[in-house]
Amino acid sequence: MDTAQNDDRPTPVQEALTTLAVHTADAQALDTLAGAEVLVPVPDDVPDEDVADPTLLALPVLEQPGGAPTVPVFTSEPALADLLPFVSRYRLVPLGVLAAQWPTGDLSLTIDASSPHGLTLDSEGVRTLLARP
Repeated sequence: MDTAQNDDRPTPVQEALTTLAVHTADAQALDTLAGAEVLVPVPDDVPDEDVADPTLLALPVLEQPGGAPTVPVFTSEPALADLLPFVSRYRLVPLGVLAAQWPTGDLSLTIDASSPHGLTLDSEGVRTLLARP
Protein backbone atom coordinates (compact mmCIF):
# COMPACT_ATOMS: atom_id res chain seq x y z
CA MET A 1 0.00 0.00 0.00
CA ASP A 2 1.27 3.44 -0.84
CA THR A 3 -0.98 5.82 1.04
CA ALA A 4 1.45 7.47 3.46
CA GLN A 5 5.04 8.48 3.90
CA ASN A 6 6.96 9.56 6.96
CA ASP A 7 7.98 12.95 5.58
CA ASP A 8 6.40 15.83 3.69
CA ARG A 9 7.10 14.46 0.22
CA PRO A 10 3.97 13.54 -1.72
CA THR A 11 3.23 9.87 -2.28
CA PRO A 12 3.03 8.51 -5.83
CA VAL A 13 -0.77 8.60 -5.50
CA GLN A 14 -0.71 12.26 -4.49
CA GLU A 15 1.67 13.00 -7.38
CA ALA A 16 -0.78 11.26 -9.73
CA LEU A 17 -3.60 13.47 -8.42
CA THR A 18 -1.51 16.58 -8.98
CA THR A 19 -0.71 15.44 -12.53
CA LEU A 20 -4.39 14.77 -13.25
CA ALA A 21 -5.34 18.25 -12.10
CA VAL A 22 -3.32 19.57 -15.06
CA HIS A 23 -3.38 16.66 -17.54
CA THR A 24 -6.75 14.96 -17.08
CA ALA A 25 -6.02 12.14 -19.51
CA ASP A 26 -2.54 11.17 -18.28
CA ALA A 27 -2.67 7.37 -18.61
CA GLN A 28 0.16 6.68 -16.17
CA ALA A 29 -1.38 8.89 -13.48
CA LEU A 30 -4.78 7.24 -14.01
CA ASP A 31 -3.21 3.78 -13.71
CA THR A 32 -1.40 4.80 -10.52
CA LEU A 33 -4.61 6.15 -9.06
CA ALA A 34 -6.72 3.15 -10.08
CA GLY A 35 -4.17 0.80 -8.52
CA ALA A 36 -4.06 2.68 -5.22
CA GLU A 37 -5.86 1.86 -2.02
CA VAL A 38 -7.90 4.68 -0.51
CA LEU A 39 -9.42 5.27 2.90
CA VAL A 40 -13.21 5.27 2.79
CA PRO A 41 -14.71 6.84 5.94
CA VAL A 42 -17.19 4.62 7.73
CA PRO A 43 -20.35 6.50 8.74
CA ASP A 44 -21.09 6.47 12.47
CA ASP A 45 -24.44 4.73 11.96
CA VAL A 46 -22.84 1.63 10.41
CA PRO A 47 -22.83 -1.26 12.92
CA ASP A 48 -19.45 -2.78 13.85
CA GLU A 49 -20.44 -6.17 12.41
CA ASP A 50 -21.03 -4.54 9.00
CA VAL A 51 -17.63 -2.84 9.18
CA ALA A 52 -16.01 -6.23 9.76
CA ASP A 53 -17.83 -7.82 6.78
CA PRO A 54 -15.53 -7.55 3.73
CA THR A 55 -18.49 -7.98 1.35
CA LEU A 56 -20.26 -4.83 2.60
CA LEU A 57 -19.19 -1.24 2.13
CA ALA A 58 -21.30 1.74 3.17
CA LEU A 59 -20.37 4.80 1.16
CA PRO A 60 -20.40 8.08 3.08
CA VAL A 61 -22.31 10.55 0.93
CA LEU A 62 -21.87 14.27 1.50
CA GLU A 63 -24.33 16.74 0.05
CA GLN A 64 -22.66 19.70 -1.66
CA PRO A 65 -24.52 23.01 -1.89
CA GLY A 66 -25.70 23.34 -5.47
CA GLY A 67 -23.77 20.27 -6.57
CA ALA A 68 -24.07 16.53 -6.90
CA PRO A 69 -23.73 14.36 -3.82
CA THR A 70 -20.17 13.12 -3.41
CA VAL A 71 -18.34 10.28 -1.72
CA PRO A 72 -15.11 11.46 -0.07
CA VAL A 73 -12.11 9.13 -0.05
CA PHE A 74 -8.57 9.83 1.05
CA THR A 75 -5.01 8.80 0.24
CA SER A 76 -3.77 9.04 3.84
CA GLU A 77 -4.92 9.33 7.44
CA PRO A 78 -3.74 12.97 7.68
CA ALA A 79 -5.78 13.88 4.58
CA LEU A 80 -8.83 12.21 6.14
CA ALA A 81 -8.29 13.98 9.49
CA ASP A 82 -7.91 17.37 7.79
CA LEU A 83 -11.40 17.26 6.31
CA LEU A 84 -13.25 14.91 8.65
CA PRO A 85 -11.53 15.09 12.05
CA PHE A 86 -14.53 13.49 13.78
CA VAL A 87 -14.32 10.27 11.74
CA SER A 88 -12.72 7.48 13.73
CA ARG A 89 -13.22 4.50 11.39
CA TYR A 90 -12.41 3.84 7.78
CA ARG A 91 -12.03 0.98 5.31
CA LEU A 92 -9.03 0.55 3.04
CA VAL A 93 -10.34 -0.17 -0.46
CA PRO A 94 -8.60 -0.53 -3.84
CA LEU A 95 -9.81 2.47 -5.85
CA GLY A 96 -10.08 0.48 -9.09
CA VAL A 97 -12.37 -2.06 -7.42
CA LEU A 98 -14.52 0.70 -5.93
CA ALA A 99 -14.75 2.38 -9.33
CA ALA A 100 -15.69 -0.86 -11.09
CA GLN A 101 -18.72 -1.15 -8.79
CA TRP A 102 -19.59 2.55 -8.76
CA PRO A 103 -23.33 3.18 -8.89
CA THR A 104 -24.90 4.85 -11.88
CA GLY A 105 -26.57 8.17 -11.35
CA ASP A 106 -25.47 11.54 -10.09
CA LEU A 107 -22.90 10.49 -7.46
CA SER A 108 -19.40 11.91 -7.69
CA LEU A 109 -16.15 10.81 -6.04
CA THR A 110 -13.82 13.26 -4.34
CA ILE A 111 -10.27 12.21 -3.52
CA ASP A 112 -8.43 14.25 -0.86
CA ALA A 113 -10.92 17.12 -1.03
CA SER A 114 -9.13 19.50 1.34
CA SER A 115 -5.67 19.08 -0.15
CA PRO A 116 -3.96 20.96 -3.00
CA HIS A 117 -3.98 17.78 -5.08
CA GLY A 118 -7.69 17.00 -4.52
CA LEU A 119 -9.69 15.61 -7.44
CA THR A 120 -13.42 15.19 -8.05
CA LEU A 121 -14.85 12.94 -10.75
CA ASP A 122 -18.46 12.60 -11.76
CA SER A 123 -20.09 9.18 -11.82
CA GLU A 124 -19.19 8.48 -15.45
CA GLY A 125 -15.60 9.62 -14.91
CA VAL A 126 -15.20 7.27 -11.96
CA ARG A 127 -16.39 4.26 -13.95
CA THR A 128 -14.59 5.05 -17.22
CA LEU A 129 -11.30 6.45 -15.91
CA LEU A 130 -10.62 4.44 -12.78
CA ALA A 131 -12.37 1.08 -13.16
CA ARG A 132 -9.96 -1.72 -13.90
CA PRO A 133 -10.85 -5.33 -14.73
